[in-house]
Amino acid sequence: MTRQTPVRAVECPGFVDLQVNGFAGVDFNDPAIGDDDVTRACEAIWRTGVTRALPTLITAPLDRFGVCARRLARHRHRVMAGLHLEGPYISPIDGYRGAHPREHVRDASIDDFSRRQEAADGKIVLVTVAPEVPGAITLIELLVQHGVRVAIGHTAATGADIQAAISAGATLSTHLGNGCAAMLPRHPNVIWEQLAADALHASFIVDGHHLPPATVKVMLRAKSLARSVLVTDAIAAAGQPPGRYRLGDLDVELSADGRVAAPGATNLAGSALSLDRAIGNVARFTGLALDEILPMATTTPAHLIGITPLGRVRGTWDADSHQLRIADVSV
Repeated sequence: MTRQTPVRAVECPGFVDLQVNGFAGVDFNDPAIGDDDVTRACEAIWRTGVTRALPTLITAPLDRFGVCARRLARHRHRVMAGLHLEGPYISPIDGYRGAHPREHVRDASIDDFSRRQEAADGKIVLVTVAPEVPGAITLIELLVQHGVRVAIGHTAATGADIQAAISAGATLSTHLGNGCAAMLPRHPNVIWEQLAADALHASFIVDGHHLPPATVKVMLRAKSLARSVLVTDAIAAAGQPPGRYRLGDLDVELSADGRVAAPGATNLAGSALSLDRAIGNVARFTGLALDEILPMATTTPAHLIGITPLGRVRGTWDADSHQLRIADVSV
């Protein structure tokens, strides 16, 4: 007798993704991006169940950033919930810097941020910063005073640096477990310090490449589900076939198994993940029930940036294959 697959209907709030560098062949960090490109990417993101997202601009010189930021900030698609500025106020050290271009990394500066926020029409709502960078704590305090959320990321910070950032108002760790050196002291290190900080939520890229399954399971237990957020860190390769793509000035390659990196590089450069697949991966890696996972992709990230999820997602959940199939996304 054939066992029936345990498939059930699902309805939940629209997904919220705090870190999207691009999608559907569109790179948000490309100054040549056009309105039609942004619309195409946003519509593709919407079809994955994400109804609110933060297009993410990585480390770049002010003039290049400004062109991209203005284009995105003035686009009126409903999926847009603001912008995420990831860099340039990050560690310049290899490993911690990730795929961000070293030549454009800089110290934290209120003047520089003000110029970027002006270019973005005030739409920057989340900034990822390394707290050990000169000027970072002063900038964090200013950002929080003006309602901009602050995340810690791409950092070689000490425990004292991290605590200083928390005291200044930082509330999130960006893609914890990534954007750090491959070789770390057993303890203390930047991962343990952030996992242990109850004042910090943490975002995780659960694509099977950024974090191994066992690491996902342990990190979610340590941080707690209530303080955990799923992000895609998607680039232009998301929703596309294997091949060559761009992330800002960087040529990257999407392999057949879904890994995104510069050709020949050992470090990753964003992902080709969608949030519906991230939810399925968490269930596969951890054994958690769908209802335990969904807040990490809906209400928890929304609360972190002071919004509410938009609309409803309807579909089916296959508990055997850990697949969430989106049937309809509506407002």
